[in-house]
Amino acid sequence: MTKMRERIIYILKHNVFIQKLYTKVVSLFFCVVSVFVKTDENLILIVSMMGKNFGDSPKVLYDYIRSKKDYQQYRFIWAFENPNDFPEIESVKIDTPKYFYTAFRAKYWLTNTNIERGLRFKKKNQIYLNTWHGTPIKKIGNDCPGRKDFSFDTVNYLVVSSEYEERVFKTAFCANPNSYLRCGMPRNEELWEAQKIDKGEIRKKLNVPLDKKIILYAPTWRESDDHGKSYAIKPPIHFDKWEKILGNNYIVMFRAHHITNKVLGVKYNDFVRNVSDYPEVNHLMIAADILITDYSAIAFDFSILCKPILIYAYDYESYLKNRGVYFDMNQEYPNAVCRTESELLSRVTDLDYSNECKKTEKFRDKFIQYKGNAIECCVKNFLNN
Repeated sequence: MTKMRERIIYILKHNVFIQKLYTKVVSLFFCVVSVFVKTDENLILIVSMMGKNFGDSPKVLYDYIRSKKDYQQYRFIWAFENPNDFPEIESVKIDTPKYFYTAFRAKYWLTNTNIERGLRFKKKNQIYLNTWHGTPIKKIGNDCPGRKDFSFDTVNYLVVSSEYEERVFKTAFCANPNSYLRCGMPRNEELWEAQKIDKGEIRKKLNVPLDKKIILYAPTWRESDDHGKSYAIKPPIHFDKWEKILGNNYIVMFRAHHITNKVLGVKYNDFVRNVSDYPEVNHLMIAADILITDYSAIAFDFSILCKPILIYAYDYESYLKNRGVYFDMNQEYPNAVCRTESELLSRVTDLDYSNECKKTEKFRDKFIQYKGNAIECCVKNFLNN
């Protein structure tokens, strides 16, 4: 069922005629139906990463709201791809009739991706908070080739972390600047307070050595090359080579993107650890000494910690041609793009750690400008609207 759903989503994303027809017809139908569904003033519908997880900024806000006496009247329903994975949470299966019925009923919508699933049926009395899920480097929304279907004009509150994000969201999502909450992502508050967290305890929980340096390798997803049948990736990486060069001093934590459904050609062992399903991404970043990524938004989050960031983009030219990015990565990132494993491993072995931390701090200050009280800012605007 999940594969069929991904295939349908792929078709809707890549066939403009079908996309427009589907959006107009189904949106009209849902708008009519929703008129006859009474709004529940205390119901909050939550979707994180298109129903793939129970985390990120929506989870941070959910935990905060539940912890406060002033908000005890609220009831939450999460939408998941696999609700059975979360038996303790009141939930609904995403993209089902019950999901859309819940969306019609809920006074409050909270997500880091979208609620309407590419449609348009929000009622005027519903309050919609979108925290989004990362500062973009790769083109998103309407800025992607062939996409002009994104519109966040029904979003009441959209979280932004910088003037850079404000500009991107305006073109990518047709976002209304009046909706911007200039407070940074709620999930990142923990990173700003990372010095209070015991790094050693996190490493023990992850079962990784305390006496070695940790590389967090977190590449982004790649577009399906089989028309949506799968989103597997096979990075041209030879971790046996990495281990020969780095194994005495480092271990690697490999973190696949949530859209990636399979990583091919990677064998895990004591040197390469699979942390793709570990729920707390912030803890992985805090535990790590170095981040290696490509076009992923994790670079911006990691920069809050002011630790070295290396960019390994083996498909740099083809990715820029097919997807595109918002700025010159060689100019803006703390380090120029590595195209080969040899170049990347040489950067790691020759790393001037202190100097790299300073370069990351400069990068952070340019792209993460808004911070502080993100959680309270979001909740007060959202629920006290």
